[in-house]
Amino acid sequence: MKREGEQVLCRFYLTSLVRHRDEPLYQWIVEEARREGMGGATVLKGFWGLRQDGHILHERTWALSQEVPTIVEVVDEAARIERLLAVVEPALVEGVVTLERAHVVMYRGSSEPRSAAGPLADILASQHQSVAREVKTMVLPDEGVLLRIFIGEADTDPATGRPLYEAIVLRAREVPLAGATVLKGPLGFGRNSHIHAAKLLELSTDLPIVIEIVDAEEKVKQFLPVVDELVTEGLVTLEAVRVLKYASSAKTR
Repeated sequence: MKREGEQVLCRFYLTSLVRHRDEPLYQWIVEEARREGMGGATVLKGFWGLRQDGHILHERTWALSQEVPTIVEVVDEAARIERLLAVVEPALVEGVVTLERAHVVMYRGSSEPRSAAGPLADILASQHQSVAREVKTMVLPDEGVLLRIFIGEADTDPATGRPLYEAIVLRAREVPLAGATVLKGPLGFGRNSHIHAAKLLELSTDLPIVIEIVDAEEKVKQFLPVVDELVTEGLVTLEAVRVLKYASSAKTR
């Protein structure tokens, strides 16, 4: 059975070491989403990134405890997202939350009663019509942009020889942008249609990489010429989002 409708995509941009009481904050958010009866939540862990204070985060192979960028994604109705934020926001001492419209096509088992799906929503409609604007929050949201850069793990910066994702994050710090998260996919293909996959015994791979950066529109526009300079082959997307920022003078461990 297929259902369609407009909902809200809520993303929490955190780090793995931010905690709520005696557990990681991202884990607590997922548990709260489950207690609120939401349809699901996804945790994505980055391996490279930029913290709000300009500190570079990167995964270390043998470290037992380390700080890496972490994203929690939840998609649901505006009212449910609002109830989740009412619980979670008081615990957000640092991090960024984004809200954006999401046209959802959901597939469920045919044993459920089928509900009539309305006409396909105009997913390119103006942002002011988004149901994400119905979500009330403790912090007054800013209008912002989510920049996604899709490249390959083997791509490099010709000027420095660095991996391209590192070069992009370091240049983002110079602007400075509010943060960046680098995610690695286990499978994908690029413009040349060649499949890239993670294989256990391979020492060198060219896996899909996504860099996510959220900031004010003017700062993202300021950074786009840098992206044009560095990315010779890849894909760049821009999404209008509502941005909630939380920061503390002392980092929570």
